[in-house]
Amino acid sequence: MESTDDGFLAAYDAVLAARWPASTEPAEIRTPYGTTHVNSVGPADAPPVVLLHGGGTTSTVWSGTARALGTAHRVHAVDTVGDAGRSVAGERAIRTLSDQMSWLDAVLDGLGASGVSLCGHSYGAWSALHYAVHAPARVRALVLVDPTNCFTGFSRRYLLRALPMLLRPTVRRRRAFLEWETRRATLDETWLRLYDHAAAFPAARPLTGPRPGPEALRALRLPVLLLLAERSRAHDIGRVAASAAALLPRVETAVLPGATHHTLPLAAPAEMDARIGDFLAAHGRGD
Repeated sequence: MESTDDGFLAAYDAVLAARWPASTEPAEIRTPYGTTHVNSVGPADAPPVVLLHGGGTTSTVWSGTARALGTAHRVHAVDTVGDAGRSVAGERAIRTLSDQMSWLDAVLDGLGASGVSLCGHSYGAWSALHYAVHAPARVRALVLVDPTNCFTGFSRRYLLRALPMLLRPTVRRRRAFLEWETRRATLDETWLRLYDHAAAFPAARPLTGPRPGPEALRALRLPVLLLLAERSRAHDIGRVAASAAALLPRVETAVLPGATHHTLPLAAPAEMDARIGDFLAAHGRGD
């Protein structure tokens, strides 16, 4: 389904104009689940990196990462079908994990990418990790930015705070939750206007499901960079790090100082993109 809110579309374009490189190229990729909008940056022949955003934030949240990686990579920031953004869901809905993986298969096919690096934040990290299990030969390297429901569950306090917003996502409730989790961090006003408009976006209920199974994760041989928000309220980052270390054969873990779950990736410390860039320089071409 497509947003009929001209204010949302104008706010989306305003973020692109204010924060993204002038060379950003939009594309529409047809999939069995609708048309997926992608914002791409960087040399066309550079190693591809696909960015998957968290729930309700749109691909525009990756502006800093796209700028940082776009000199050495072809960066594709995807608007998840069914969530706020410029993607348009089709008649066939994404109802299962298999559907989600088929949708990503089609997106990568449409990008002409036989092998990619995947980078996801929050819900996007959940999708990215599942995709790496689904198609390990197609993923060269995996970056998980404060991933949720991948190695541990959400904190109870986070879920209780989020519940009113999820049941009735008004602008006031979304802002209150964001201010609580970020501890009133200063966020870009242009993007916040888009975030406010997204409260009324006619999005489908996001697909949720189980964490990847332990045996599947132990069999995952590709390199993984796990970046955790020091002050995340979404989960206990110590437990996330310990679980990932016990399950993933090739994981590097770092804690991003001062970051909370929802300041990422928009207001990430410079260290985040530097770490991602170094990691992809070492592993993003395949090894």
